[in-house]
Amino acid sequence: MSDTVIPYMVKPHPVTGIPNGKFGIWLFLASEVMLFGALFSSYVLIRTGAPHWPPEGGLSSEILNVPLATLNTGILITSSITMVLAWASCKLGELPKFKLWMGATILLSFGFLIVKYFEYSHKFELGHYPSHDNFYAVYFTLTGLHGVHILGGIVVNSYLLGPGSKLWATDREHFTNRVENAGLYWHFVDLVWIFLFPCLYLL
Repeated sequence: MSDTVIPYMVKPHPVTGIPNGKFGIWLFLASEVMLFGALFSSYVLIRTGAPHWPPEGGLSSEILNVPLATLNTGILITSSITMVLAWASCKLGELPKFKLWMGATILLSFGFLIVKYFEYSHKFELGHYPSHDNFYAVYFTLTGLHGVHILGGIVVNSYLLGPGSKLWATDREHFTNRVENAGLYWHFVDLVWIFLFPCLYLL
């Protein structure tokens, strides 16, 4: 039915060679690359133009909580693995395993946000807000925007785990494509953190 209502949602488009859904998510991710690319470029310009970084002295690794950020890095990498396993379960025709791995992905996502909550709470207790200086403005902007993307991923993945999984009964291939597209987004979010972690916390 999906191919008659909206063409090429399952079968590859003859021009692009991929289904329209995957083409759409790649276009969306291209816009996300431009967004984060602009923010990273601004960060580089601000940092190279500052006489001291961080402005209050010391090292980034002494001001930010590296152990918590390392824990969150491990959480996100693990969530990428569970996301792949969820998609692989769909390809193998095993819906219960898909629900298991997708549920694990969502739980890990919440785990990331919980760790970030404790990290932010400590900064607020010390009176370190985005208005404190350029260092914290960059820190909260980049990590906050990333956190919003984590929330977006949780919403999409929760839909696929819940009401969206009804599509499995009528069009398994289309549902599997949706999971793959959500996985592409999720891997991008993880990749952004892989860059954020060393740039903000270690360098």
